[in-house]
Amino acid sequence: MTESPPTPRIVPFGDAAILVTVDAVDEHAAAHIRRVHRLAAALRELDDPRFDNPVPGATSVLVGYDPRALDPAAAAARVRAALNLVDVPGEPGMEQRIAPLVELPTRYGGSDGPDLAEVASAAGLSERAAIELHASVEYLVAFLGFAPGFAYLSAVPPAIAAPRRATPRERVPAGSVGIADRRTAVYPGGTPGGWQLIGRTDVTVWDARRDPPALLSPGARVRFVPVER
Repeated sequence: MTESPPTPRIVPFGDAAILVTVDAVDEHAAAHIRRVHRLAAALRELDDPRFDNPVPGATSVLVGYDPRALDPAAAAARVRAALNLVDVPGEPGMEQRIAPLVELPTRYGGSDGPDLAEVASAAGLSERAAIELHASVEYLVAFLGFAPGFAYLSAVPPAIAAPRRATPRERVPAGSVGIADRRTAVYPGGTPGGWQLIGRTDVTVWDARRDPPALLSPGARVRFVPVER
């Protein structure tokens, strides 16, 4: 018998939003990420002008609403009703669609990835082995944050998981590929950053003139493809 997932917690978040929180044994697990995205999809399907577009996070979904049209209790009840059938096995329309795979040609190490040697050494690996591990995984975009188009990808193989740098860089070039704990990401523009930089891609992951501007959206599948510098 399959055990039902725990019921999401629905609580007010300020006076104009509802926060739906999902318990997770491992927030990097694909099953957990897809569940968060199913909840966001269910809220999106409300198609109610009184609600804003839901925003998925690592373990939660935030949905704003118009406090002039709904009080907190009514907004929470509407959200709860939308989520009632999300985790019912076989419920039509609630299965996660398989997203297209985005491949990112990446130059690893050297000036493109100045922290690769340190990450590999800490793992007791050669740089080549660390590259092969990082590129061996099909990552899943969990959520966006920090900067427009900055996609948090899970899950980096534990052997090469690395903490953020003690001192962030003042500017990280666009396209830089970094690791922080079990997540990896591509910096969309020149910004400060404290992730361990292991490579760089020439693919533009954020372009305000593009529709949609972000190349990587929640639920997208991503692979890094090593190329020669």
